[in-house]
Amino acid sequence: MSNSSFEIVFAVPMECQSCVDSIADTLKKLDGIEKFDINLNKNLVTTEGSLPPSEISKAIQSTGKDAIIRGTGKPNSAAVCILESFDPKDIHQPVKGLARIVGVSRNDIFIDLTVNGLPKGTYYPSIRVSGNLSDGALSTGPSFYDLGPIEVTTPSNIDTTINSIGAQIIDDNSEKLYSGQAFLHAKLSVGELIGRSVILSKLQDKVSPDSLCGVIARSAGAWENDKQVCSCSGKTVWQERVDAKAKGLAV
Repeated sequence: MSNSSFEIVFAVPMECQSCVDSIADTLKKLDGIEKFDINLNKNLVTTEGSLPPSEISKAIQSTGKDAIIRGTGKPNSAAVCILESFDPKDIHQPVKGLARIVGVSRNDIFIDLTVNGLPKGTYYPSIRVSGNLSDGALSTGPSFYDLGPIEVTTPSNIDTTINSIGAQIIDDNSEKLYSGQAFLHAKLSVGELIGRSVILSKLQDKVSPDSLCGVIARSAGAWENDKQVCSCSGKTVWQERVDAKAKGLAV
C-alpha cells in the first residue's frame, strides 16, 4: 500500500457470484482503490486505497447491495465521532453527523465527515481541546485543530422541513434540509484525539450556540470487529443499519 492508503472492511449481503461480479465491476472503476477482495461466503468486501469509506460504501450500494463499514485501518488507528445537536427543536432527531477517522501514519489522519438534516450553507468543523459536552459545543474549549470547511448543499434524504421556530412542517416557505460530505486531512495522530471533541459551527473560527458536537472515541480497525449482534441492544448489524438510515446517517 502507499503511504496514504488504508484498509477498509465492509459487510455486504451477497447471494451469488452475480453479486460478486457486479460489485467487482463497480470497484474496478473507482480511482483511488489499489486492490480489493470479495468473500461471498463471509459476505465481506475488503478494499485498500485512499478513497473515503463513504464513497466506497455508496459505490457498493449503487449495485443494489447495502454495505456496512466493519473496520478501517490498522489496530488502534481508527476513531469515530457522532455529531449531535443540543438545540431543543432537534430533541426527536439530535444526531446530525458522523466523522470516521483513520490514521495512515504516525502523524497523518483522514476524516470522512458526513452530515445530514442541516440548513444549506458552509460549515466549519474543528477538533476541540476538551470532550466536555455539558453545555454542548460551548463547553468544549478552544480549538485544538481547525478542519474544513464543508459545503452542505445536497438535498437531504430526511423527508421534513423546519420553520423559523423549529417546528417540523411541510411548507413552501420553510427552510429545507440538506446534507454534505467532506474528506479531510490533518497532521495528527489518532491517539492524541481520543476523548477530545469535534464541533461543526456555522461561524468560522468561532463556536455558534447551535453548533453540532460529539466526543471522539476509538473505533475498530480492519478485521477487529466481527460481531453480528450488538451486546447492548440485542440487534443484528442490519437492524442497527435500519436505525441509522432512519436518522439519515447511513452511507
